[in-house]
Amino acid sequence: MSTTDTTTALRDRVETVLAATPKGLLINGQWREASDGSTFEVENPATGEVLAEMASATREDAAAAMDAAANAQEAWARTPARERAEILRAAFDLVQERAEDLALLMTLEMGKPFAEALGEVKYGGEFLRWFAEEAVRDYGRYMDTPEGNLRMLVTHKPVGPCLLITPWNFPLAMATRKVAPAVAAGCTMVLKPARLTPLTSQYFAQLMIEAGIPDGVLNVVSSKSASSVSEPIMADPRLRKVSFTGSTPVGKQLMKAATDNVLRTSMELGGNGPLIVFEDADLDKAVAGAMAAKMRNMGEACTAANRLLVHESVVEEFVAKLAEKMAALTVGNGLDEGVDVGPLVEAKARDSVEAFVADAVERGARVVVGGARAEGPGYFYQPTLLTDVPADARAVTEEIFGPVAPVVTFADEDEAVELANATEYGLASYVFTEDISRGLRIGDRIEFGLMGLNVGVISNAAAPFGGVKQSGLGREGGAEGIAEYTTTQYIGVENPWGAVPPSGAGRPA
Repeated sequence: MSTTDTTTALRDRVETVLAATPKGLLINGQWREASDGSTFEVENPATGEVLAEMASATREDAAAAMDAAANAQEAWARTPARERAEILRAAFDLVQERAEDLALLMTLEMGKPFAEALGEVKYGGEFLRWFAEEAVRDYGRYMDTPEGNLRMLVTHKPVGPCLLITPWNFPLAMATRKVAPAVAAGCTMVLKPARLTPLTSQYFAQLMIEAGIPDGVLNVVSSKSASSVSEPIMADPRLRKVSFTGSTPVGKQLMKAATDNVLRTSMELGGNGPLIVFEDADLDKAVAGAMAAKMRNMGEACTAANRLLVHESVVEEFVAKLAEKMAALTVGNGLDEGVDVGPLVEAKARDSVEAFVADAVERGARVVVGGARAEGPGYFYQPTLLTDVPADARAVTEEIFGPVAPVVTFADEDEAVELANATEYGLASYVFTEDISRGLRIGDRIEFGLMGLNVGVISNAAAPFGGVKQSGLGREGGAEGIAEYTTTQYIGVENPWGAVPPSGAGRPA
């Protein structure tokens, strides 16, 4: 199929896919309007056009969703693990079957190029498959106490109803990364998608229904007002956990609210990831890693390489190679074939990126590539490479969340570590060196929950994802992921041999 034919085929499917996407609230297995009939619009950031009008959940709707989750919890917790696993596996299969529809929705509502959106479908779907396998392997233990007076029965139980709040930048993967372990553990859920990108999550929720999830287990309440949903649910004593992916300021507010009911929390918050290039690095590999870590999702990722820390002896060659790659990127509507960089998600995001660049330039940074808005009715910004960036520039000290790569130089390993750790955040980091011992040593020294060694993309459903410091609490994915949705219970059982035998005496034959 030609480039033109591919683009035409995608555009011809838009109305069909939008029509198939639920626009209401999912409460107790039924899609319905908001209690007061209120709605909000979802916009295409590449064109500014309105894609859909969604039901906007009220406080009453949030309470109804919480009621449904609480009422379904006991029966769902007793559902055999194999049955929960089969639902997740069926959902995985459905996600693969509808991959192009899900990718099209993502491109429409948040802007990422269609090919990259397909990559998110594959990545997001893997959480469903991974936790389908983990559901039947949530091991406890059975053993004697050291004194021999009791048998210890240690089991894992579902923590209970959960509030899951997802961000706009990865609307499928962030939903599956939270929903899948909750389903595997036996928890019921209220899912609150981001206001900017609810369509993908709601299409996914419909697939969960088709996969056989019982009424009330998964409830979805999109809303133009996040507080209208979160406040009444967080105040409900039946809620037992909140999982949030988003900004650190909002995460802190949720953590404070969680203290009133002593809720379990999982927080995946902001980032300011360093990408460190040592003098012995394979520069072609480092440039490829920087492109992947910086430009994925137009830089709108908490795992993005926010700062490129490059050894002073190789910075000139590294910048030249990176500039060539960045200048070759095509900016445009993600539905068009050959587009590498789509729009930022909204005007405010584009304006923020513009301000970061202006601040760096005012402080003495030099623009090597880009440095301005790109043409289009949407919210486009050119891929931008900055050098001679001072350490106090906002692009170094704050999370950019856009296609801007500031380069900072260092002289030795100690300085690289000091620069990398000079942030309140600690999510993702990347190190490029041909000395594996040095790479592992840096891993010990830098304060980040994730590190890519000679690679620029490390996220995987089988790996524990999460940060330290103000980047959050808890882990998602991996063997650790299901533990975030369970609580441990210990039952002391009377010794089946009766009283403990005297010291040195054996048990009865």
